[in-house]
Amino acid sequence: MVNQTQTQSGMRQDQGARIVGKGSATAEGPGPDVMAAATLDGNKVLSSDGEDIGKIKDIMLDVSSGRVAYAVLSNGGFLGIGDKLLAIPWHALTLDTGRKCFVLNMTAERVKNAPGFDKDHWPSMADQTWATSVHQYYGSEPYWGRDSIVRREDYGVGDIPPASSDAPEAGGLKL
Repeated sequence: MVNQTQTQSGMRQDQGARIVGKGSATAEGPGPDVMAAATLDGNKVLSSDGEDIGKIKDIMLDVSSGRVAYAVLSNGGFLGIGDKLLAIPWHALTLDTGRKCFVLNMTAERVKNAPGFDKDHWPSMADQTWATSVHQYYGSEPYWGRDSIVRREDYGVGDIPPASSDAPEAGGLKL
């Protein structure tokens, strides 16, 4: 299922985590539609059955596409020792602003059996074979397989006329 929601600004959101709750009425700062990644570090993640399954440790960006690819979840262990790290596809998460946490639509038991890694042996997240298996486990469509073309009409922008040679000049540059 492709995640398409309307943000508070009215723009279509195709790639990210869903947002539920009262939105900016319960958020501190500029969130929840646009937030600094650092503000999400340490946020609690709950399973669909309400269990605390860990905390966000890192946000992984696909640098070439400019998309958030994964949230790395720290699961288990004590004080960071012996914890299992999980790469959760970003759009598999829902930000619950009322409870101030993320929710993963998967039971705690299924998360416990999820493929993971440790802090000293990270997978090659750019490897499509690895990434495809992770997305399949979480039942999410890979973000790189989605329609990545942004259409101007999706944001209410009409056709932009071609630049004309009689455009006004400012400071020696044509506008």
